Amino acid sequence: MSTAAPLDLDYVSRRALLGAEVVRRGLDAALVTSAVNVTYLTGLVSSNAACLVRPDGGLTLATDARYAQMAHAWCPEAEVFTERHVAAALLGRAVQPGERVGVEREHLTWARGLALAQQAEGVLELVDLTGAVESLRAVKEVAEVALLAQAGEISVRALAVLLDGPVQGRTERALARDLEAQMLLLGADGLAFDTIVASGPNGAVPHHAPGDRRVQRGDLLTIDFGAKVAGYHADCTRTVAVGMLGSDWQEPIYHLVAAAQQAGIDALAPGMSTEAVDAAARTLIDDAGYGESFVHGLGHGVGLEIHEPPWLSAADPPAGTLGLRTTITVEPGIYLPGEGGVRIEDTMDVGPAGVRVLTDMTKELLIVDG
Repeated sequence: MSTAAPLDLDYVSRRALLGAEVVRRGLDAALVTSAVNVTYLTGLVSSNAACLVRPDGGLTLATDARYAQMAHAWCPEAEVFTERHVAAALLGRAVQPGERVGVEREHLTWARGLALAQQAEGVLELVDLTGAVESLRAVKEVAEVALLAQAGEISVRALAVLLDGPVQGRTERALARDLEAQMLLLGADGLAFDTIVASGPNGAVPHHAPGDRRVQRGDLLTIDFGAKVAGYHADCTRTVAVGMLGSDWQEPIYHLVAAAQQAGIDALAPGMSTEAVDAAARTLIDDAGYGESFVHGLGHGVGLEIHEPPWLSAADPPAGTLGLRTTITVEPGIYLPGEGGVRIEDTMDVGPAGVRVLTDMTKELLIVDG
């Protein structure tokens, strides 16, 4: 993640929204310890920081000496503690006896959670606040969508360059490294995740790690990749044929996955059930007899993390609804062990003007000569 956050992101309003949630839950403060949530609320990017947000959005921030100057620069209105044990410092110095404090239990290690509970015992009441900041993050600001769109544009431009060059005979690992280098050359701050390049039978493994297999004529080649800009991630997958279609199953499976993805995209709308969006795509694959070959959810939220709420799945956390200006992936796939697979994925913005693709490039079945 970049060490500096964009100035046009509205951290004050974010903290005000969290403050309103603190009031709604009858708390006196929220103790935020998740690193990505601290970044979301303050702009500070660090490996050791926590913040305390009051009902009025007031902020107290704790970090160690490595990040103290950055903390003062990004949050001049905050009281900043320079401490190594950041959560304990906030509970001990910024909270009054008898107060009710929300904590992100899901983000605490067992040891840290136990230590905080022991520190608070008989003095403070700790209440689980898990998911409160994530719910805010799920609805993106205009500036956040712009950063995601920039990351998406860099991603697809980089893939176009890669596919315009030699593919056949090269190793998966070499193709992955070239694609990653191209994203950085085009202006990415970093990579959204480790690139997946899966050729031939390796395409049957959804998260195959690129290896030394050389791409062969007649392979389907699945590439899952993304750039990162100012901490915001793009996520895109394309499957292409190399030189020719090598097996009878390849083209019909490709078109089935493409149709399923379009069905999922067509189902995206504010207020739509996440489970229903998953079902819109999954039903097509089920009805074609490949239900057991679609082994993951249809998609996931994307933003400051590559995988974040909401989740397009019937099997994962309880179904919710899509909010206005949600950014989310739609990525159906069919995986045939020993033969290969197809996945098509885009990052989408469910915005006030409708649904928009942020990783906009063709989804026709490409046959690259390479």
